Amino acid sequence: MHAQFQILSLDPDYLARIRERGHDDLDNPFVPMTCADEGLPLRCCLRDARVSESIALIAYQPATVGGPYAEIGPVFVHADACTGYVTHGHYPEGFRDRTQIFRAYDNEGRQIDNRMVAGVDAESHIAELLAQPGVSFIHSRNVLAGCYMFAILPIGDAAVQPVSRVFRQ
Repeated sequence: MHAQFQILSLDPDYLARIRERGHDDLDNPFVPMTCADEGLPLRCCLRDARVSESIALIAYQPATVGGPYAEIGPVFVHADACTGYVTHGHYPEGFRDRTQIFRAYDNEGRQIDNRMVAGVDAESHIAELLAQPGVSFIHSRNVLAGCYMFAILPIGDAAVQPVSRVFRQ
């Protein structure tokens, strides 16, 4: 089973606005810090931070539609602009060794399904979830903390309808 999909990291323009303002959308200060331990997942470029990189922790709400699934949580980003995630049609290689929770949602932001997924098996689970009636997008989340990692959108014939109003830009 194969599905065409697009991976959405945090929008570079959105992050530029936060860096310029000096605070996130919940008025938490944007405070750069030096990464002391490898393994902190960066949501701007979808890889783990390296020791001594300048990073920041912000509060982020990926979905702009309301309701019980409109969660806000902590995410790590580079303190300065980076190249971002550039291979949008492929599962992030930096997450292949991570088990994630995939949550499938409809266009109104209601959760339809969820499952624990090993990164090496990501594409088959993405295809299965996107094939379900009404699924418009998937969120990948950290297994232990539940934090948002990135979004997965169907492209081509699999797309239910545009979901641009659902994601923060």
